[in-house]
Amino acid sequence: MATIPLPPADGVHTTALVSLRFEDVAQDGRLVLEALPNALGPTVWRGVLTRDPFARACLEIGIVPILTRFRLEGMPGPFSAHAQLEAQATSRIALAGGPPPDGRIVLDVWADLHAPIGRTYGTTPRDGERALAGRVFAEHTFTRLLAPPGQRRVTPLDVHGASAIKETRQASPAPQSVASLPAGAVSLEPALRLDPVPIAFGLVHTDSNMHVNSLAYLRLFEEAALRRFAELGRESSLLGREIDIVYRKPCFAGQTMRVALQAFEHQGRLGVSAVLVEQGDGTAEQILARARPHTFARMAF
Repeated sequence: MATIPLPPADGVHTTALVSLRFEDVAQDGRLVLEALPNALGPTVWRGVLTRDPFARACLEIGIVPILTRFRLEGMPGPFSAHAQLEAQATSRIALAGGPPPDGRIVLDVWADLHAPIGRTYGTTPRDGERALAGRVFAEHTFTRLLAPPGQRRVTPLDVHGASAIKETRQASPAPQSVASLPAGAVSLEPALRLDPVPIAFGLVHTDSNMHVNSLAYLRLFEEAALRRFAELGRESSLLGREIDIVYRKPCFAGQTMRVALQAFEHQGRLGVSAVLVEQGDGTAEQILARARPHTFARMAF
């Protein structure tokens, strides 16, 4: 599985407390993966970016850093649903993929989440011990969110103040690299296969960015993986512990999508490589042959 890269030592650092919802904690006390990105709200979105002159200037003209990739890791615990997480985040605004006009303006964010060991009900011998609960790495690309298709791309030449950005990094790997088996993995089936359950997106899946919220994809990929494990006669009372997910194209309310996935075993753990494609007529092979996936993911349990 992909590892979370080290944050830059000279990045902007911030700390905040994050409350848990009851549904953020599984029955064994581990945090579900979709709970981890909640750390970014108070530390980055309502913290660092509100004070950054460049980010504020972008927001005023409708340019927003839109999520393009998550890497998430959940840790053992157990943790109580009544606990508060301490989120320690590092962020940077950088140029990725080369000098203007080719490069893109990106926001990279790292967060470590700590919480006291404990259970929602009952006690443990380690109660109160501070422990790592999860880790987050998120990539965002500055985009004209509400512009017509074809006019959303932003380059450093388009934004006043971009010349002051000195941080640079390589462009991110192609999305297709995520939806492949990790090195050394043993495939449990010969190729990607469509999950039998269509995904009908409604307004409940969306957010104020006018498309399906990024966290909605985490649950639908995990549920499809559990169905596949059960079909293959494997254990399904599992919890996703790592995901590397790339968002190539948004989905919207009213769309019907399908998950295609391939199960594997790697270092004694089950996992899946998966893509999200549009619903279509024909066989699974025909749909996958003409599909351009909206989202790519690799998840380990």
